[in-house]
Amino acid sequence: MMIKKIVSLTLLAAASLSACNSNKKEQKHKVVTLNPQHDSLLLVYNPAQADKKLDDYFKEIHKKRNFNGNVLIAKNGKIIYENAFGWADYLHRDSLTIGSKFQLASLSKPFTGTAILMLMEQGKLKLTQTVTDFFPEFPYPGITIKMLLAHRSGLINYVYFTDKIWKQKYKGMTNMDAMALFAQYKPKPYFPPNRMFHYNNSNFMVLAAIVEKITQKPFAQYMQEAIFKPLGMKNTAIYSTAVYEKIPVDVVGHDRNWRRSVRQDFLDGTTGDKGIYSTVGDLYLFDQAIRNSRVLSQTTLDSAYTPQSKLQNKYFGYGLGWRIYTDSLHQQKVIYHTGWWHGFRHIFLRDTKQNITIILLSNLVNGSINQIDDVYKIIGMPVIRRGVNADD
Repeated sequence: MMIKKIVSLTLLAAASLSACNSNKKEQKHKVVTLNPQHDSLLLVYNPAQADKKLDDYFKEIHKKRNFNGNVLIAKNGKIIYENAFGWADYLHRDSLTIGSKFQLASLSKPFTGTAILMLMEQGKLKLTQTVTDFFPEFPYPGITIKMLLAHRSGLINYVYFTDKIWKQKYKGMTNMDAMALFAQYKPKPYFPPNRMFHYNNSNFMVLAAIVEKITQKPFAQYMQEAIFKPLGMKNTAIYSTAVYEKIPVDVVGHDRNWRRSVRQDFLDGTTGDKGIYSTVGDLYLFDQAIRNSRVLSQTTLDSAYTPQSKLQNKYFGYGLGWRIYTDSLHQQKVIYHTGWWHGFRHIFLRDTKQNITIILLSNLVNGSINQIDDVYKIIGMPVIRRGVNADD
């Protein structure tokens, strides 16, 4: 009887240990799940309760500086201002709505970086692995995934060197096409791997190609299944001119004035560095999910929010897929990214200390959102602009 009791206790202990290890494994390999009630509450907004100072400011820059786009500003998990200004497509006089989908341009990069870090947490890649581990024909040894995330690869920007090679200017080029062109033409890098920071679209185009290689799925499909759908981002998708003859979105990018809308071309085929289409509301859902560690562990986020190169202008750096404003004196950190591509220009800022989110999506590249110091001052956060000291 005593032997049976000992065996039972041993089995129970083993089962408990197994369950404990299983729980640890589940915590490490986070599974992003849908939380529709929570997400719908996040998007609740009453225009009658709009912050008046913010409302006055954006109405003024719409009128005087021709700001055209959508705005969402939130504080402590609550939207305090949201609005749409101007045209989705000036030629057809279609007005923007708060649900309008914009080409996110380089705001796509944090999503690509998030996908890579998710795969890392799942044990499917290591940041120390090189591109040649996945693409043996890639002609540049020694470039790690971490270097790509931090813009330290030294690669030449594929946007420039492919322009002379790709003959069908309005037939979309895929990421795999771009990788093949690197292998075939072997353009000279800007500098050796890891020498310095150099912001470059090639880095995140290559990262998206690596995601496809690992998951054996098109990048658009993987992102939909792993991030967009689980986070309730119903109005977000990746569209490529390599797949769509006409991108199925109504918002058109305009270059500096209303006389010219920007036509999409072969470079709208590659994704990862750009190519995601979304709304201010869906970006806010992403922001909140990241803040609440629904997507990545806090340890991984801390590494993503750590500058990987020397700070520029004392305050500005780049982590792993995110731009960073850091002021150690005042213990302030703002995680952000900007975007500019084919008539679209955006800002996505996340003040981690004060739980503030600012999202500006614009489809008219006229400089109207280059200087929004008054917005920062109204909300009570540091001015995020090069050339402005934190003490100003």
